[in-house]
Amino acid sequence: MLRRLFVVLAYLSFHGTAFANDAVTTFDLDNGMQVVVIEDHRAPAVVHMVWYRVGSADEPAGTSGIAHYLEHLMFKATENLESGELSATVAANGGSDNAFTSFDYTAYFQRVAADRLPRMMEMEADRMANLRLVEDDIATERDVVIEERNQRTENSPGALFNEQMRAAQFLNHRYGVPIIGWRHEMVNMSLDDAVSFYEQHYGPNNAILVVAGDVYPDDVRALAEEYYGVIPPNPAVVERDRPQEPPQLSERRMVFTDDRVAQPYVVRSYLAPERDPGAQETAAALLMLAELLGGSSATSVMGQKLQFETQTALYTSASYRGLALDDTTFNLVIVPAAGVSLQDAENAMDQVIADFMISDIDQGAMDRIKTQLRASQIYAQDSAQSQARRYGAALTSGLTVEDVQAWPDILQAVTAEDVLAAAELVFDRNNAVTGWLTNGQEVSQ
Repeated sequence: MLRRLFVVLAYLSFHGTAFANDAVTTFDLDNGMQVVVIEDHRAPAVVHMVWYRVGSADEPAGTSGIAHYLEHLMFKATENLESGELSATVAANGGSDNAFTSFDYTAYFQRVAADRLPRMMEMEADRMANLRLVEDDIATERDVVIEERNQRTENSPGALFNEQMRAAQFLNHRYGVPIIGWRHEMVNMSLDDAVSFYEQHYGPNNAILVVAGDVYPDDVRALAEEYYGVIPPNPAVVERDRPQEPPQLSERRMVFTDDRVAQPYVVRSYLAPERDPGAQETAAALLMLAELLGGSSATSVMGQKLQFETQTALYTSASYRGLALDDTTFNLVIVPAAGVSLQDAENAMDQVIADFMISDIDQGAMDRIKTQLRASQIYAQDSAQSQARRYGAALTSGLTVEDVQAWPDILQAVTAEDVLAAAELVFDRNNAVTGWLTNGQEVSQ
């Protein structure tokens, strides 16, 4: 690890910045589809991704889970492909494929040999325009996603707790609804629901094509024009208009009790601003705040104070994920040590935060975190898929290519004053939800 870090530092001292923008080319097709090409000729492989500017937070009320459900259904039959044929073709060509749904986007990808890119585009374009769903698909795949919820959520007290926390955090925004959906709505998902969501949101004018790997921009442009450019824009696609949060005027608290909980803990989430196009400085300061407070148990403020000095906690963390279209959250976690109550753990966490707010920030700690962030960003360039995801997730969350490329340097420019200003902004208990996950024994003490 030390040798890798030395290599990165040597690279930076010689080259200055490790994020050359020349390898990224962007253009738009006439039908409104945005295309991003990331050249990486170190291996004869390519990652082909189509990102749609629609996620679970864009679902109509009462149909939670439909975005993720449609993601599953997109692997069914089209006018030119049998059900399952797309994935079978990718596998037969030695590649891999999958898809994923978030609050703000839905994405589909294949990783194959570079000379198989035309076939990937042909199949992906086909399901963009020609999906053919039947009632049998609906019933079968509905059972699949309900079982997925059973395994990932219903069988996990922590997942159920997190779900309730988000629902309490967001009073009006759809970020408070789970991506996989509420079970009582999932069981009623119908063919009409799926077809309606597909017809409203899927089309080239609501999609971003990201191709990363052993390719050249002119070749990708020609292929994109051939396969995607012939698809007419979908007139049903409109600009996203979501219900927004009202002013949050009161802290919310909750206790989630489940007999299956082996280790109780405390979580607090604060409403926080996201990364905004052309104005990412506050988000960068919040990311630095999270790293300083709880990024590493061994070196963070919470880790040192609560885990090592006072041995109040077994584990602590602070986290911030700024990549979102709308307001996001800043989160704190403390797992109390044996004999420490949840209330005492929460009080200790609050005291550490209060002390942090009136203390000088350790500049050496900030410099170390900046070096680690820069190193992780450089390591990520070794993966074409990581690069493709970096751009696709950002663009579907409202950012631009220029924002993505500016982000590393914005992080490096964060000052101690920026961090404290961000802390003052986010640590407002009226915007917070504090939750206790317990097996019931803790609460009864």
